[in-house]
Amino acid sequence: QVAEHDLRRLGRAARHERLARLLGIEVRVHATFFLILLWVALQYRGQGLAQMADGLLFVLAIFLCVVLHEYGHALAARRYGIQTRDITLLPIGGVARLERMPDKPVQELVVALAGPAVNVVIALGLVFFLLFAGQWIPTSELNIVDSHFLQRLAVLNVFLVVFNMIPAFPMDGGRVLRAVLAMRLDRLRATRIAAGLGQALALVFGFVGLLVNPFLIFIAFFVWIGASSESSHLQVSEALRDVSIGDVMLTEFHVLRPSEPLSRAAELTIAGSQKDFPVLYDDGRACLLTQADLIDALRAGRVDGPIGELTLAGCVTVDRRDMVSTVFELLASTPQRSFPVVDHDRLDGRGYQPGPGAAA
Repeated sequence: QVAEHDLRRLGRAARHERLARLLGIEVRVHATFFLILLWVALQYRGQGLAQMADGLLFVLAIFLCVVLHEYGHALAARRYGIQTRDITLLPIGGVARLERMPDKPVQELVVALAGPAVNVVIALGLVFFLLFAGQWIPTSELNIVDSHFLQRLAVLNVFLVVFNMIPAFPMDGGRVLRAVLAMRLDRLRATRIAAGLGQALALVFGFVGLLVNPFLIFIAFFVWIGASSESSHLQVSEALRDVSIGDVMLTEFHVLRPSEPLSRAAELTIAGSQKDFPVLYDDGRACLLTQADLIDALRAGRVDGPIGELTLAGCVTVDRRDMVSTVFELLASTPQRSFPVVDHDRLDGRGYQPGPGAAA
């Protein structure tokens, strides 16, 4: 019971609620997303339910456009054999978790432009509809607060296009710039230039935000972190491009047997830093008991039950001769966070610590 309590404290993670599954892609919403709905509702406090409902519906319509924007990226990536794990709605927008970005500049350009292209189509469709219906308000008379719902939505889609095309990571414009530069330069240098420009723009946004609108400071921080992260990630990927798994794998770890009780895994988790445990079967097969699997089993009261009674999903292994880049792709395409390393289809046993009664 003590182990279960500690595991809950150590392993609990923020969850994303599943909203829908469309075209094979899950749409999730982060718990913090509802804060923006609460904020909008508070802005309309005292103005009547009709105005509040209009404001909330408008925000939801904007985020529907954001979801369609992310589907543009996802479906364009699928064209090149790159799957999307999910699309998550956050208060600041949406994120499509692609397995990876295309390596070819032209393909990256297409994927990056696909999202804003969706917003362009939405904006043009709304404009044509309003013109045909005779409800379009001339730009000189436009009031973003009181004008027609669909016209406001058209204007916001134009804004989304302009904002996303800022040439700075993590916006689409940063990836477009990197793709264009990569047509003439190597990918690492193109990323450094695009990231450097993004950080320069972040400084400008921050300075202007101090004088005009504090919200620009938030955007500046977002752009700076995104540009820095993209550059660092690619540098690490390039540095590890020719490094094999065997060169970087952990060699000191505990291995469990199917006959051992779950309490043994709980004890090892609390006593050390290892969170996931290879489970070695008699036939040489190796699977992974993840911390999430362990917590779920403990919550179900299976503390003394054998590990072998669990159905372990983490049975994807990597060969010690594989390149690190292979594991990066696996991390993006599977929910597994770590992998047993095998040598000629047998668990690589250099330095591992078997459980009681296990053969080394």
